[in-house]
Amino acid sequence: MNDKSFEQAVVAERSMLVRFARLHLQEDAAEDAAQEALLAALQNPAGYSGKSALRTWLVGILKHKIVDVLRKEKKYVQAGPAEIGDPGDFDVLFDDTGHWAEAPADWGNPAETLQQAQFFDIMDFCLNKLTPVMARVFSMRELFEFEIAEICKELKITAGNCSVLLYRARMQLRLCLDQNWFEGRKA
Repeated sequence: MNDKSFEQAVVAERSMLVRFARLHLQEDAAEDAAQEALLAALQNPAGYSGKSALRTWLVGILKHKIVDVLRKEKKYVQAGPAEIGDPGDFDVLFDDTGHWAEAPADWGNPAETLQQAQFFDIMDFCLNKLTPVMARVFSMRELFEFEIAEICKELKITAGNCSVLLYRARMQLRLCLDQNWFEGRKA
């Protein structure tokens, strides 16, 4: 990829980066983090080896920018019942013994799925359906790889509250991805 096409491809991902950053930051901070990620990518095109999708590489850069902002601003949240959801929401998915009532869909090869640009659009859609607190906790743990203790400290929540939020976020994402990505791909 030549310099001009690399630059165009990077700039074309701007709106996706801003949407991703908005899941974790206020509007202005999200715009700034996305701009910083784009600038970092454009200043170091040799950093992109081509081993992953360009979008994946850019999100990796953005993740570091978001973590820096979160640590700097120390955004605190209180997760009340509205943010956590109803505990019975997922009871119908399990039988009396705690096993899946219906086995989850076969999601195929995760590495291949992550190479498909459309998957990130659906994942973004599903993340946006989570409550803001759930999305932040899930992202901090699964995307930014914070330890549970660090999430609890940063967001001033208990470990139990964090675990509940993670469980419910994962379940909601699983259902959303089953319905909007994997189920649709079978048709």
